[in-house]
Amino acid sequence: MKYAREFKVEAVRLLEEGEKTAADLAKELGVKRTLLYRWKDQLRERGQEYFQKGPGRPRKDQESEISRLRRELEEVKEERDILKKAAAYFARDLK
Repeated sequence: MKYAREFKVEAVRLLEEGEKTAADLAKELGVKRTLLYRWKDQLRERGQEYFQKGPGRPRKDQESEISRLRRELEEVKEERDILKKAAAYFARDLK
């Protein structure tokens, strides 16, 4: 699951405040405790820019668009191949 940069930064801030234990905070936020510590380390090492959206799996709507375009491309290739064969057939008759 992907989390927004703001969510991660706020989770780390709450963790560092220390008002709640990491386990309680993780349960409240619906994430694993180890994930909170990983975000904390990443934030310390690389800064907030590390949490920017980067490469990864496309969103669901992008996946469906990619699938649709791939199917369409296959159809167009098939039509192209049929037209090539038809053109070759008719060109042979003209000779």
